[in-house]
Amino acid sequence: MGEEKQLIQFIEKCTNIKPYLKYIEKERHYSENTRLAYENELKKYANFLNQQHLNETSIDKEHARLFLKVLTEQNQKNTTISHAISTIRSYYDYLLKEEKITQNVWSSIKNPKIPKRIPNFLTTMELEKLFANEQLKTPYEIRNRLILELLFATGLRVTELINIKLQDIDQSEKSIRTLGKGKKERIVYYGEYAQEILERYFREARPIFLENQKSDYLLVGHNSLKLTRNRISSILEEEVRKIGLQHHISPHVLRHTFATQLLNNGADIRSVQELLGHENLSTTQIYTHITSEQLRKAYRDNMTRK
Repeated sequence: MGEEKQLIQFIEKCTNIKPYLKYIEKERHYSENTRLAYENELKKYANFLNQQHLNETSIDKEHARLFLKVLTEQNQKNTTISHAISTIRSYYDYLLKEEKITQNVWSSIKNPKIPKRIPNFLTTMELEKLFANEQLKTPYEIRNRLILELLFATGLRVTELINIKLQDIDQSEKSIRTLGKGKKERIVYYGEYAQEILERYFREARPIFLENQKSDYLLVGHNSLKLTRNRISSILEEEVRKIGLQHHISPHVLRHTFATQLLNNGADIRSVQELLGHENLSTTQIYTHITSEQLRKAYRDNMTRK
């Protein structure tokens, strides 16, 4: 408890951390989850400074390298180390902008190389199995199918999904207005299947969940409460268990599947980038590795049959 209290007192002395967190939230429009992740990284960094009796505004490259050495000795993954470097570099960019320091020593510290992971996605057969049940009888079944349909049809992030408000939906255009990362607005579109389930949800399910109360949000549970990220994840797990699908499904798996299906059907990568709300094209290009691998696998399978 003594060390924890000492750390809290030290963080309080790092008077720039709280303004920085407020800055990335209010001016950079980072999400609450991102802000919390940055706060967590900066607390770890502040703990290191405290233990080394260092001042955040007077460190040099050797101190930065020492911090990375500590992370490496803790057997931290390259992804964790890379995130720490990026967070601290951004923090010192802020200090430089605010003229708290004269140079950012972290700007010359390189991130470790991280191999690009090919995103997990569902095959066509798995998708057919997931959406095979047409007998939607209860309000829960209707709502849960709508969640699946919207995630697959639009490629929305889970945070974007749970924050859909009624005013964001244009049923005549089959479109949804959403705010992505950095509060960037974009329009996503859904098809006939999602429209059909959406109409059923409004007629047969949502009024029951509202229980004569009101909510601005599309997806609600009992007492008109907005669904949470965790609830969406547990709903997807329930759906997988019901059909015995041997595949972990998260909202992001359906987002990856949406992108992969678009590219496999000839969509332009720039269009996919816009629909996904990616700021950089390089983020979207990872999906081209999926389609290339699928082509190679299809070729190998074909040659084996011959």
